Amino acid sequence: MQVAIKRIIRFIFFIGIILGVYVFLEPFLLEEKYVVLQSPDLPEEFQGTRIVFLTDIHHGPFFSAGRLGKLVGKVNGLRPDIILLGGDYVHRSPDYIEPCFQELKNLEAPLGVYGVLGNHDHWEGPALTRRCMGDAGIGLLDNEACWLEKNGGRIKLGGVGDYLEDIQDIEPTIGDVKDDDFVVLVSHNPDYAEEMETDRIDLVLAGHNHGGQVTFLGLWAPILPSKYGQKYRTGIVEVAGAKVIVSNGIGTITPPVRFFARPQIIIVDLSKSKQV
Repeated sequence: MQVAIKRIIRFIFFIGIILGVYVFLEPFLLEEKYVVLQSPDLPEEFQGTRIVFLTDIHHGPFFSAGRLGKLVGKVNGLRPDIILLGGDYVHRSPDYIEPCFQELKNLEAPLGVYGVLGNHDHWEGPALTRRCMGDAGIGLLDNEACWLEKNGGRIKLGGVGDYLEDIQDIEPTIGDVKDDDFVVLVSHNPDYAEEMETDRIDLVLAGHNHGGQVTFLGLWAPILPSKYGQKYRTGIVEVAGAKVIVSNGIGTITPPVRFFARPQIIIVDLSKSKQV
């Protein structure tokens, strides 16, 4: 009996060591999540257009400039037409802001690179973040919007300010669109999707929740910074006719661990579907 108990204890100890190592390893296991988004509103000229979405990089003590440089190279290798950034670029210190955008300025997309700020960017230095984004050639979408044109067709791209630390004004995004226009919105925090009060958004890209960062086998997260429980933890949620894609993000907050919430690059390939 005592031998059996000792074996069980050793087994539990062994599993504990494996899990202890894995939670520090998973933040490096970056996955590419592909989504084909079909919409009758998409102009023919944008058929096959690729959007790559990055969010929650958290460049800082746990995510080095070297890792960030490799991330940029990986994203460029995906041959995106549009790159969208969901905020939370740095972690813990404003000293990381300029080095972060020294790497992000190397992102390449023919239709442009655009982004919003997250709550951490407001905590660490919103003015410096905005200046560095501009210097890096990254279009700021906080409560702003623009039309992207391709061979005579066009789609609308907009964003809103951070849900926790800013105001959210969706009017620049939807004010001049028609029901049959294709519209993309970037919001750092997916909770804003519950307050859009419009059916003119086709796609929302968000992050913030890190997929829970530490979860119970990827099914449930004990700590999630959302007012809506597990709804916006990760994946695709449909709200008011829009598809909301919530990314697990790239980096971590303290502690620098993940468990069944792997970091993600989101790749969205746009496809025109027939009107039903």
